Amino acid sequence: MTHILVDTANTFFRARHVSSRGTDLDTKISLAFHILFNSLKKANTMFSGKHVVFCLEGRSWRKDFYEPYKKNRAVVLDKRTEREKEEDDFWWEAFDHFCTFVKENTNCSVLREPTSEADDLIALWIQAHPEDKHVIISSDSDFYQLITPNVSLYNGVANQIVTANGFYDEKDRPIVDKKTGETKLPPNPEWLLFEKCMRGDSTDNVFSAYPKVRKNKLEEAFNDRANQGFVWNNLMLQRWTDHNGVEHRVKECYERNKKLIDLTQQPEEIKTKVFAEILQAQNPKHVDQVGIRFMKFCAKYGLNKLSEQPTDHAQYLNAGYPRVESQANS
Repeated sequence: MTHILVDTANTFFRARHVSSRGTDLDTKISLAFHILFNSLKKANTMFSGKHVVFCLEGRSWRKDFYEPYKKNRAVVLDKRTEREKEEDDFWWEAFDHFCTFVKENTNCSVLREPTSEADDLIALWIQAHPEDKHVIISSDSDFYQLITPNVSLYNGVANQIVTANGFYDEKDRPIVDKKTGETKLPPNPEWLLFEKCMRGDSTDNVFSAYPKVRKNKLEEAFNDRANQGFVWNNLMLQRWTDHNGVEHRVKECYERNKKLIDLTQQPEEIKTKVFAEILQAQNPKHVDQVGIRFMKFCAKYGLNKLSEQPTDHAQYLNAGYPRVESQANS
């Protein structure tokens, strides 16, 4: 069984970026919804999806664990003009309406836990369904750490599929790296996670555990990670001083970053809350006339081409959580 896991805000607002060529706001929002729904349809068809799970954002527990987390985004928001703020409000209104639509008018699962991010929900859904296959719809490379033979990543905006075997386009052709001219190698999730925990993540305002460390030193330490011998400890016990004159030890900074970045490191209380939401989402919904409801949504946003294919989209929007026979009879 294959679950289609949607990083909902990421997918919608990446579609917004692509739709910026629209002539007016209504046209931009309409185009973004076209991109979003077509990405869902393509993923469901390509991967023979059985159930779609929309994962929504909450206020992250990481902000309490690490005060600077994503604080840089607030700075950017504060610099918006009044016109930009007004436009953003319209986009968020459309997004909220979409979230209400999939929650109340489809049989898809919709997950939201007030103290967790969509990344947490996706990672823990996968943990809760170890025997199933999963396709994550997102442009976020943070999900590379979750790639396994059972977990793939589909970027519907860039039309790129990332699997344990490599990078492919929608026609299953290997993707060539534009810089090297060579076929892109399969991601090494363990190395990519280690490197990111060391380098930090400027997008989320997570600072480096060891600024300006050379890649070869990281590779040597990574290769010694199982033994945690001299090379590993030599790196982890290094100290460095920031621009405020405060001294830091690499090991402590690395462990902090691992807590923030590694999607298996949520606090136990967070995991308990998310698993409770997942369990609740596994109760099948019984929404009828999903195709008609979809057409009404299309009419509101002028999605004329989509409304001409209601059956194609109703197929995945109507597919409830599959119940095991023994569960259904219990």
